[in-house]
Parts: sequence; C-alpha cells; structure tokens
Amino acid sequence: MAGNFVRDLTIRQLRALSAVNAAGSITAAANQLNLTQPAVTLQLRNLQTLAGLPLIQRTGEGMALTDAGAHVLALVERIEAAMLDCEQSLDLIAGRSGGRVSMGAVSTAKYFVPFAIAAFSRKFPKVDVSLRIGNRADIRDALRGYDLDIAVMGAPPADLEVEMRPLGRHPHYIVAAADHRLSRRRHVEPSELANETFITREVGSGTRMLMEQYFEKMRLAPKIGMAMDSNETIKQAVMAGLGIAFISQHTVFHELEDGRLVVLKVKGLPVIRQWHAIRRADKILLPPAQAMLDFLGKEGWRYLPNTR
Repeated sequence: MAGNFVRDLTIRQLRALSAVNAAGSITAAANQLNLTQPAVTLQLRNLQTLAGLPLIQRTGEGMALTDAGAHVLALVERIEAAMLDCEQSLDLIAGRSGGRVSMGAVSTAKYFVPFAIAAFSRKFPKVDVSLRIGNRADIRDALRGYDLDIAVMGAPPADLEVEMRPLGRHPHYIVAAADHRLSRRRHVEPSELANETFITREVGSGTRMLMEQYFEKMRLAPKIGMAMDSNETIKQAVMAGLGIAFISQHTVFHELEDGRLVVLKVKGLPVIRQWHAIRRADKILLPPAQAMLDFLGKEGWRYLPNTR
C-alpha cells in the first residue's frame, strides 16, 4: 500500500467517498459537500493513492464502489458514528445537551434508587431519567426486550449476557413486631420458627426465592400465611402482629431505627446478596445512559441505607 493509510487518512477524503456513493456522481457529491468538482476529485485521488487500490468505478448508471471501496465506506460509517458519540458525550459533560435514560429497578430497590437518580440529575440536569419499578420477573422481561438501558437488581437473568456494576451489600433478615415472643432472644434456632406464620412476597420475586433457598438449606418448610406484592403491606402486616417476614433490610431500615420492627437473631442470617446496575451487553448505550451507568458504578453505594 502506497503511503501510510492510517497516518495520512483524512475525514475529508472519507466524506468525499461517502458522498459520491450516495449521490452517484462527482458533480452531485460536490454540490452535497459544498465543494468544487476538482476538490472532490482530488480528495478521491488522494484516498485511492493511500489505499493502493481503485475505490470507485464508472458504470452505465454512474459511479459505483469497488469491493475495496465498500470496505472503506464501512470505515466511514463507523468513524462518523464514533464522532457523533464523542460530540454527544462532550455536550453532555459540558451541560449543553440532555437526553433520556430508561431505568428499571426491582421493587426492593425503590428505597434507594430515587436518591441516586436525584444525585445524577443534579450533576446532569438536562438528562431526563424515567424509572420503572416492578418485581424481578417484570424487570427481567423489560431488560430482555431492550426496553431498559439499565436495571438495578440483584442477580441478572441467567439467559442474558450482561455488563454489571456492583453497588453494594444487600442483607436479608427475618423481622417481627417489637413485642414478638422471640424479639429479645440473643440466639434463635431456625427450628423455633416452624410454628410461625410468614408474611411473604409473591412467588417469583427475588426475596421469595431467597427465602425459599434459605429454608431449603435449613431443611425447614415455613408456614406461609399471606403472599403480597408490596413490601409496604408486608411491613404493616408484621407490625400488626399477623406474622413475621423474611425481608430485605433496606426495606425496613426506618422501622428498625424507630423500633416498630426488630430483627430476629436467627442462625444463618443475614443472607447477604449484592446490588448491581445491569445492562444488556449487546445494547448500545447513548452517552446519557452510559453516564448513568458509570455514575452508579462509582457513586451508587452512597445511596444504600446504612445497614451496619
């Protein structure tokens, strides 16, 4: 190849080739680029010299790309896309432009994700962030269907290739009303819960699955009283004395602080999981969504309830 293709290649040369391919003639390409015909011809000649191969040829229907020209045109498209992405990123960083980010979070994460979004919005006020809350199945399906840029959840769907950014620890305990018979015990054996009624999340939720795994490990079958699709309703039911609950500590943080609920000190607990910000590996994120993913990866842990 004559010359150094990478070193001497210019955007003007590539755009001249792209314009000729789109317009079908050098004259039409010159009009499209706001250049003279000799200027476009010179750019094409220089590009072909760098390539060391003919890139265009005359046909009965006008100018057409050769095989080598088609390869170079693919390069043009990738470079133009990368330049646009860079421009959008710079505008975003400088605060000159906005954009949209579509987020999803499992319902247990609603106790901290809005605070993370608020902090992100203060940094990037022109970016519009939408948040969808649902159970694990809902968010998994939305992620699988490309509806979400980012999902905040524990474990990702097993059938998807994803990129994950860890956010922090996610402890799960068994909680009870403050006057529960086991509330003051320093140690509780799992077998002592055999006659307790459990208020649980619906089948298929992440918390329910984690509870079932814990009791399977302990070789116990918990007595299920009511299944609910709301952590808030579960908390109210437990505080009313209708049963106890295996639940994320993040969902009962305030109730534990003010003494309306207590953690039962059961052997094998807490069960610790991790929060993650997740995106499909094959989903291309625009700069606003990439900025959110990077923000969550670096700063997301700050907005988790203090569970020490």
